[in-house]
Amino acid sequence: MTTPTPSKPQPDAPQAQLSSAAASANGRVPARAAAPALDVSATARAYAADAPLSLDEAPAAMEARNLNLHYGTKQALKNVSARLSRGSITALIGPSGCGKSTFLRCLNRMNDLIEGCKIEGEVFLEEQNIYARGVDVVKLRQRVGMVFQKPNPFPMSIFDNIAYGPRLRGIKKREQLAEIVEHSLQGAALWNEVKDDLKKSALALSGGQQQRLCIARALATRPEVILMDEPASALDPISTLKIEELMRELRQEYTIVIVTHNMQQAARCSDFTGFFLLGELVEVGASSKIFTDPGDKRTEDYITGRFG
Repeated sequence: MTTPTPSKPQPDAPQAQLSSAAASANGRVPARAAAPALDVSATARAYAADAPLSLDEAPAAMEARNLNLHYGTKQALKNVSARLSRGSITALIGPSGCGKSTFLRCLNRMNDLIEGCKIEGEVFLEEQNIYARGVDVVKLRQRVGMVFQKPNPFPMSIFDNIAYGPRLRGIKKREQLAEIVEHSLQGAALWNEVKDDLKKSALALSGGQQQRLCIARALATRPEVILMDEPASALDPISTLKIEELMRELRQEYTIVIVTHNMQQAARCSDFTGFFLLGELVEVGASSKIFTDPGDKRTEDYITGRFG
């Protein structure tokens, strides 16, 4: 997969490109200009080199078919169908209220907790429709983990935060729990920072560390898919970079779906990108194409800053 390189690869080139595109909407330059390529770092380009070239190239980890969702009388998702390739990162972008987070929560039935929510359609985790009768939602959420926008560690020790899920699954032996805790913290790139303070309250960690702790807590249940709802939006740039690097590493073992308002982040980190607008999945495809040559004008208008 190749990504066009901007002619001036400066740190703030993407913002300048977006401003230029926005100016076109005001008539200062031709209104129908080609979508500019977002600046993608050398690391991201190297990471993307072995990414799947198409949604059909890798087996599906999950697939939504004709998904409709209503909150009371309001329809939040409209006939959404999407295939999520195993071992990849899919970014969901779009303006606020477009349905991307609602769709994300459909993937592990978090919307079941919302009163008045009605869902039609199917979502498959491998061969199983997760909305079929008799599905064990607790086991589903072990297979499809969730990391929320704001870090939400439990008010207990670092060790007990990670061991919480395994204990619910019946694992009681201290040695086995210790092994899971270490493996999970290593997977979240946090072990070296906290290995001597596992009895310390998780609430005493920094914001970035707390978010990686929450990722480690999700990893402790050995999920197949990890859902991330704007996991870096409340973090500083350095912590954000660590989360992005972590996602690239986790991609080797997990399927990741991330909601983000940061299009540069989506371009840097994801294999595939889906654009939501007014409850519809307008377009989904390889991120390199979505950000340089989108197939729908609405996608182009959004990524070039003409609305949203």
